Amino acid sequence: MENFLNLDQLDILIKLSLAMGLGVVIGVERLWAHKTATMRTHALVAMGSAMFVVISEILARHYGTFSGFNPTQMAASIITGVGFLGAGLIIYHNSQISGVTTASGIWVSAGIGMAVGFGLYSLAIIATLLTLFIFTVLWFVEQRLKDLPIDKN
Repeated sequence: MENFLNLDQLDILIKLSLAMGLGVVIGVERLWAHKTATMRTHALVAMGSAMFVVISEILARHYGTFSGFNPTQMAASIITGVGFLGAGLIIYHNSQISGVTTASGIWVSAGIGMAVGFGLYSLAIIATLLTLFIFTVLWFVEQRLKDLPIDKN
């Protein structure tokens, strides 16, 4: 039996844990904003995306020389699948659309997970910080702009 915590397994553990942790960070903000998709949702999307990227990298190592095999197709499929998940979060009710920002956050969480899966840790951390900036700071900016009197001549 293979040693469970060899360097490859440790790398996978680090990638999945980091993706999960970054997803949790975004989910905490969504929880504080009283949204439905919070810590568990963002953590699962980010970690799941990282897992699929890790799977595609492992498959590329084993089957990359086979004709017609393209491991990047799995990463492209993540985007499609998460887009479907996000579409389910968008609701049209009483002539108003809601859930678009939450759906966008889920999509970005998938990208963060993919970045971690590919080992692009700095990109994932920077994207997480920018996402938090968008969810928090820009929310306050939007609220201030909404309160401005607009002359509708």
